[in-house]
Amino acid sequence: MSYYFNKVLIGTSFDEAIEKAGAELKKEGFGILNEIDIKETLKKKIDVDFKKYKILGACHPHFAHKALQSEDKIGLLLPCNVVVEEHENGDVEVSIVDPIASMSAVENKELGSLAAEIQQKLKNVINGLS
Repeated sequence: MSYYFNKVLIGTSFDEAIEKAGAELKKEGFGILNEIDIKETLKKKIDVDFKKYKILGACHPHFAHKALQSEDKIGLLLPCNVVVEEHENGDVEVSIVDPIASMSAVENKELGSLAAEIQQKLKNVINGLS
């Protein structure tokens, strides 16, 4: 079982991929709570050069609220992470965590059905990218 969904966007710049991912997330009701620039952080903290790589913390408030009501420690698995990375050949890949895989260790039936709904929305995001 894979723990993520992904799509490689050929001919799309890194910044365009972030914009497209944000737009597709918004269509499905998600907002981006935070952005972590791994390239910048690694350079600043340990003086290492790394490829363009950002982690977007996506949250769907309705689903987050429902999840927190049924499992108060589920915040440990929130938000849904979206990774945008540029490969050596210039292609940009967008990957999104599979909520069913990430929540599989939590034994809570309410979360299982909720994760399935969120999974479909995140698959729609990946499928909407071009």
